[in-house]
Amino acid sequence: MATAPAPQQLSDESFAATTESVPETTRKSRRRKTAHLKLVPETRGLREKMRAKCAEVAAKLDKSVPLSKDDMEIIVRAALDDLGMPEGYVGWMMVVFATEFWRDQVATIPPERRLFLLPHCLKHAEGCPADYDEFGLECKECGACSIADFRGIADDMGYKVLVAEGSPIVLKIILSGYVDAIVGVACLNVLEKAIDKILLAGIPCMAVPLLSSDCRNTSVDEDWVDEMVRLHKTESTQQTRSYVHLMRAATQMFEPEQLERIVPRLRGGPRLAEVNGQGAAGLNPIAATEAIAYDFLSKGGKHSRPFITLAVYDALTGGHGTLSDGAEKISGFSDAILRTAMSIETFHKASLVHDDIEDDDAFRYGEETLHRRYGIPTAINVGDYMIGMGYRLVSRDAKELGPDVVADILNNLADAHMKLSEGQGAELLWRDAKDKRLKPLDALKIYALKTSPAFEAALYSGVRLAGSVDDYAEPIKQFSRNMGVAFQILNDLKDWRGDDDNKLSAGGDTLGGRPTVLWALAIDGLPSAEQAELLELVGDETVGDEYRISRVRQLYEQADVFEKAHRLVDKHQQRAESIADALEPEELRRLFYYLIDTVLERPTEATEPQVPSPIITQLSIAAP
Repeated sequence: MATAPAPQQLSDESFAATTESVPETTRKSRRRKTAHLKLVPETRGLREKMRAKCAEVAAKLDKSVPLSKDDMEIIVRAALDDLGMPEGYVGWMMVVFATEFWRDQVATIPPERRLFLLPHCLKHAEGCPADYDEFGLECKECGACSIADFRGIADDMGYKVLVAEGSPIVLKIILSGYVDAIVGVACLNVLEKAIDKILLAGIPCMAVPLLSSDCRNTSVDEDWVDEMVRLHKTESTQQTRSYVHLMRAATQMFEPEQLERIVPRLRGGPRLAEVNGQGAAGLNPIAATEAIAYDFLSKGGKHSRPFITLAVYDALTGGHGTLSDGAEKISGFSDAILRTAMSIETFHKASLVHDDIEDDDAFRYGEETLHRRYGIPTAINVGDYMIGMGYRLVSRDAKELGPDVVADILNNLADAHMKLSEGQGAELLWRDAKDKRLKPLDALKIYALKTSPAFEAALYSGVRLAGSVDDYAEPIKQFSRNMGVAFQILNDLKDWRGDDDNKLSAGGDTLGGRPTVLWALAIDGLPSAEQAELLELVGDETVGDEYRISRVRQLYEQADVFEKAHRLVDKHQQRAESIADALEPEELRRLFYYLIDTVLERPTEATEPQVPSPIITQLSIAAP
């Protein structure tokens, strides 16, 4: 196995070398503006000509490995050059090219295993009788618009049909195992947001772009849609590797039935959902803690940590789980392997319970947090129970996995647990301190402690389950640190855009008094008078939240905080990519690229990166 280049071999005393010391990689996954790349070909003849070119190019490609968006853009730009057409058509042509790339494989999947997505903007804006439910538009099929026509055909063929726009329910449907391919209609803006995750995961997909991004009464090449929906089942000569089977395995083992099969409850008794609305009060007191813990484990979440463990183990044992019969191969994983992957999620869920208490958050996964529902003492106890459960999930299988393997994994988990607690403790101490000054370097140290250990534990466990970790230990550590820091910075930036998870308004971290690199960059970059104003704003509860957030945003923009933070993400992402470049085997390297591209997903309309400022190039973190 090849080790990472010298600049990435960071000792425990030096983490995060200067930007200049990081070698440039061949992968281009930086922020960029894309609005100028979303032109739609004006005439039907031009669209047909471009589609034919896409089919011609796709037919010559090796389809065994899914293309990244960067790879696809290179191919599409070359095709546009051949046609003598401007780059403005890149976005539209990428969608059409992806459709041609996946056409044969979608055709192998029977219609009843396909999901058909339609945009609500195809409806007639005036007089539409349909209402919206949790899944999207509940179409009445009144015949007044194209949706009814398309939906009628798809329903007759057995498709699962969803009328929605960029709904997160789509990935959940895929991971639930109900469908194996996606076909749909959407505007380029929506398709751009979805293309990364869908393509990188290797989910067979086809789409017909809308002819405009106008959200009212838009149109589409209807015969293209009809042709796509009626695509007949065929046998494909080549299958593309896909992470879907591994993603499903990571999600499904937390479903109540699977959870109880893999990890039988010790106390027995009914599930929390089976006590007729009485909650924990309807349970035997001895069994209540276990029941609450199992119920919480089966709730929402992306299950990215157990996926990482399973995917690393698979990559180092042949990569069979990413093949077309991957589900069958993964079903051969022993329960000991599954339990080790589950342990990472169990620790994560325990940390969420404790974090919710420390931050007094009201909701988690769309429901009341455990401490709001059962009280703080019970919630603390349930979190503690899940910590013990996480260790037990690994230790119980010492005979099957081998005592040395179990000891190494438990030691790594314990180390990660301690670092996580140190990072959380540093955040809490800063939050409760009177002096709110914070250096960017110290903020990044907290990030390295709070977020990186989870990545490292998941990666390490997968490697150790597969064999020796000696050649991978240092690359895993450095990759995880850079990924964790970049992920946390992106999460901070997300806080200022708002999100669809647990935060209801922008700037929540500032009002909550959490130490962020954005805050530290502002303190570092503002003149003394504005520094003093910022420090006073965060603790002044006599001023309304709306004003405080608005003024903090103005001060952040004055200090160029958002752009500096994006550049920090660029730097840490580049380091992670450089580490991935040197990994062997290919299956593991491909997985690390996939993690970079999906975990560090960013908006595409952000400002173009500029020349790094002195503060970015000088940051150097002393590793914990």
